[in-house]
Amino acid sequence: MRHVLTIAVAVSLPALLPVGAQAEAIDDAALMEEARFLFEPIPHRVPKVNDNAVTKEKIDLGRMLFFDPRLSASHLLSCNTCHNLAMGGDDNLETSIGHGWQAGPRNAPTVYNAVFNIAQFWDGRAADLKEQAKGPIQAGVEMNNQPAMVVATLSSIPAYVDHFTTAFPNEADPVTFDNVARAIEAFEATLITPASPFDQYLEGNVNALTEQEKRGLQTFINTGCVACHAGVNIGGQGYHPFGVMEKPGADILPPEDKGRFAVTETATDEYVFRSPTLRNVALTEPYFHAGGVWDLRQAVAVMGVAQLGEDLNEQQVDDIVAFLHTLTGEMPQVMVPQLPASTADTPRPTPMR
Repeated sequence: MRHVLTIAVAVSLPALLPVGAQAEAIDDAALMEEARFLFEPIPHRVPKVNDNAVTKEKIDLGRMLFFDPRLSASHLLSCNTCHNLAMGGDDNLETSIGHGWQAGPRNAPTVYNAVFNIAQFWDGRAADLKEQAKGPIQAGVEMNNQPAMVVATLSSIPAYVDHFTTAFPNEADPVTFDNVARAIEAFEATLITPASPFDQYLEGNVNALTEQEKRGLQTFINTGCVACHAGVNIGGQGYHPFGVMEKPGADILPPEDKGRFAVTETATDEYVFRSPTLRNVALTEPYFHAGGVWDLRQAVAVMGVAQLGEDLNEQQVDDIVAFLHTLTGEMPQVMVPQLPASTADTPRPTPMR
């Protein structure tokens, strides 16, 4: 069964002008009221995650594991390879390159603010960041490793054993694949980007947005973009068909990738995907699950036709893009860790052939 986020947009507020009337004056108070109804600012504190206390010890260990390429069979690929924290939390490639220089099937989503998503991956097959962390490590097209080999590698390094013992006290055998995932999840929960101009607007600073950015916000609401992109993550909270009104071409919507259907095997889930967060979207090109669009203006125009049945004019596209740029938040300061050295007992890497 597909779960689709439905948002009731209040239509009684006089400031919400019909499409095409953006040149008229904006009622700041009414627009802010509507925005606060539909969206939430990113919190300034690390959010809780289910069944995994986010402690300093887990965060420190998870940061090391996130950057450690020895989680891959080749000892070359780390989580940061595809989710580069210096590049918007993704790799800015159409699809990621994994073991043996294979191209993956989908565009890498950003890791920033992923903790707020309803589920992980484009098809939602991982319920949370713990489950998501295990997938790429084991995928043959990505890191191509096995849980037992990951545990053997980490157990061969005394400093890692000490870190696991500290992060997971009172466990007889703390170096486990599950605990690898829990530590990575704890670290990734800290990768939030608060204080964007739009967040500041939601928090009451009416001057945080320019007039064009406010027009873009208003157009974003009026045209119905908020049906899929609302809440704290401006998306990420529901599953939606790609091509509600008109299916894009095969370069944008490859016919062989049926999205959530591969998870549910339900006919109505064909070409259904989890809506992506629009947080920091100006930093995460190329766009869509196939990575087929490199220009944010083009992506907005495509969504207008495919999802809304709207052939947005240039002014509307420009205004929406201006609004989307206000979703770029403050990136957390992440210090690249000093990783402990391998030992004579550490399994050797598998060549990238």
